[in-house]
Amino acid sequence: MIDWFAFLLVFVAALIGTVTVVSAYSLGVRLLTVSGRTPIVTPAEFTDAITILTPAEIKQAEKRAKKAAKKNPLTDGQKRAAFVGAWVCFAVSGLAVLVGLYLIVGDHIIKLFS
Repeated sequence: MIDWFAFLLVFVAALIGTVTVVSAYSLGVRLLTVSGRTPIVTPAEFTDAITILTPAEIKQAEKRAKKAAKKNPLTDGQKRAAFVGAWVCFAVSGLAVLVGLYLIVGDHIIKLFS
């Protein structure tokens, strides 16, 4: 017989965990951008997987990021606070993932090494 309450409990826990990780990471990226440190990732060269950006397009994106950073109305203290807040959000996101992994395999690892 299926224990529907346990199934519901696992579903709710997974939903809360997912929302926590995604929200913390998204807020971290947003705060990192607000702080004037826009993460620009140079795309890897894949043959047919994605559209490849030319060096001119990459340079143009970097130029737009620098221009947006200059237009930022925040003071240096606010930018610093946003940067610290971004890394706090990344830490919360990573910690939530580690806690989830511990809940899944923690007892097995403890039994293995004890």
